[in-house]
Amino acid sequence: MGRAFDLMLIAVILTSVATVMLNSVHSLRERYGDLFFALELGITAIFTVEYALRLICAPNRWSYAKSFFGIVDLLSVLPTYIALFSADAHYLMIVRILRLMRIFRILKLARFLHEAEALKRALQLSLPKITVFAAAICAIVVIVGALMYVVEGEEHGFSNIPISIYWAIVTLTTVGYGDMSPKTPLGQFLSCIVMMLGYAIIAVPTGIVSVQLNQVNNTATACKKCGEKSHERDSSFCRICGNNLLAPTPAPGSTPESADASLVVPDKIGTLETELSLYTNQLERRNRLERRNQVERRK
Repeated sequence: MGRAFDLMLIAVILTSVATVMLNSVHSLRERYGDLFFALELGITAIFTVEYALRLICAPNRWSYAKSFFGIVDLLSVLPTYIALFSADAHYLMIVRILRLMRIFRILKLARFLHEAEALKRALQLSLPKITVFAAAICAIVVIVGALMYVVEGEEHGFSNIPISIYWAIVTLTTVGYGDMSPKTPLGQFLSCIVMMLGYAIIAVPTGIVSVQLNQVNNTATACKKCGEKSHERDSSFCRICGNNLLAPTPAPGSTPESADASLVVPDKIGTLETELSLYTNQLERRNRLERRNQVERRK
């Protein structure tokens, strides 16, 4: 039942987004405007009821209302009601595109959660390196922009340093709009270096995230019972089924009782070793005492 409701909600969300997109086409709006408006009112009514039910059923209503998905839910219905009472608020209805974000809440309940958690963890681990890399790129585009301003000058379209920095960013990202281009040989040589550097810039952050993602996947602790992998490194129990993540893997064909017994055997061995050591010490002490008594008797 829950899966059917999720699929129905996804269909409603996609229908709503398609309605907004088609309504932006002038010819379609002139021909099917009334149909689009009726669909929008019906979809808004469904989302309004769902938002009200979520607000009522939430353990902490204020916490839900100010959460990310709570704000998305509110913004997905509010523009329609504002547009009903104000003709100037027509363009606010574009905010309804945010309804597409609600799909992520549904996908959050699906089996892709641990992949999303792994990607999130990899991005968090990559953030310091990517920040340093982004700072280096900013320095490069400023330096290149300043050089192009000096080399090309205003007569070739590089009228100031900010415009030259814009050209450096467009060239470095290999976009190449073509609205500005160097005319001098030195400027063209410099632009060739910047274009070749752009390929390295695309590869570096991709490599950083890939390495961190591989590291996260290799260090993830998988639950032996349900297979869940999205655990923190210091987790002791599974976040899904509560299974002990630190328990040793039982041998093939062993029973739970034998697995528990394998945990007790090392303790018993340690106790026996301690008792044996004490007995050996007592025996040596007794032998020394007997030898001393024999020596005294001979005297």
